[in-house]
Amino acid sequence: MSGADALLGLTFRPASGLPQADSVLGGACFSHPAAAQPEACEVPLIAVDMALPAGEAPVCEIWHSPTPLQSGQQGAIRYRENDLLLFGSLSLEETSNDARPPLQATADAAYRAIFALLEARGFGALLRVWNYFPAINQESHGIERYRQFNIGRQAAFRAHGHAVTGNVPAACALGSAGGGLNIGFLATRAEVTGIENPRQLSAYHYPSQYGPKSPTFSRASLVKLGDRDMLFISGTASIVGHQTLHHGDAAAQTRECLANIAAIAAEANRLAPAANFHLDQLAYKLYVRHPTDLAAVRAVMASALNAPVAAIYLQADVCRADLLVEIEASGGHAIDVEAVA
Repeated sequence: MSGADALLGLTFRPASGLPQADSVLGGACFSHPAAAQPEACEVPLIAVDMALPAGEAPVCEIWHSPTPLQSGQQGAIRYRENDLLLFGSLSLEETSNDARPPLQATADAAYRAIFALLEARGFGALLRVWNYFPAINQESHGIERYRQFNIGRQAAFRAHGHAVTGNVPAACALGSAGGGLNIGFLATRAEVTGIENPRQLSAYHYPSQYGPKSPTFSRASLVKLGDRDMLFISGTASIVGHQTLHHGDAAAQTRECLANIAAIAAEANRLAPAANFHLDQLAYKLYVRHPTDLAAVRAVMASALNAPVAAIYLQADVCRADLLVEIEASGGHAIDVEAVA
């Protein structure tokens, strides 16, 4: 989608050079190993150590806004902002000064720092968060690492007086190939509406079999920026109700992901009828656990959408060990795809 009038845009571009354009809010670059960001660079980028399926080149997702931007740093967080939007990035090594597992303590500290920044800068709504850390499905300190992360994240929400159910931000959490905890986030001064999927139990209401604290995210966030409704769909997997479907079948899981994304888009269209979100007009980021499944996942995307779409493919562990694919999407903003090869 072109959109010179859009207050927010997304570009997928090769990771061969870090963007310095005045309009760049921030973003994430994926390569193996992670590419270091120069200290002089004012753009808040998370550099994620992410394996790439065969034939896929290192890639960046870059968010940009045409209005004047101001750069800053608060503690470990680099950020850029204008009157309406803020993008922030932080990368922390896992440490703990008490009995908590290091990842749990670090997630708590990271989100407390995010909320402190947003409070200081006057941004009331956390719109979208991307979380990456290694060994997401491994157990340490007697509990799976993804569950440790959820405990730490929820503690920070509560500490800053934020709800942990209902209108919470869209988010994803994926297993990286290495490094510490890397977080990128978009915040806004506009009003944000959390979207849930009628096919799924809300993640923040998951039963205790998935961990002592439920994940704190909505299925999507809907926001009006200027005259455009924009939709940010969280990492979406082959889950109906709260249970994983299609064990061991990446193609079937991909179809279920898209069915869930379609249900989320329909719910967003119900709340914002003028938006008219269509699956073939969204931008996608797909995480595939096993590189041998990439061809099958691509084939399902091509068949289901029946049109060229903006999409990048990464190899990553998904938050449940039995999930083979996770898909996130966004739309309503400008979308541009540079040659990624």
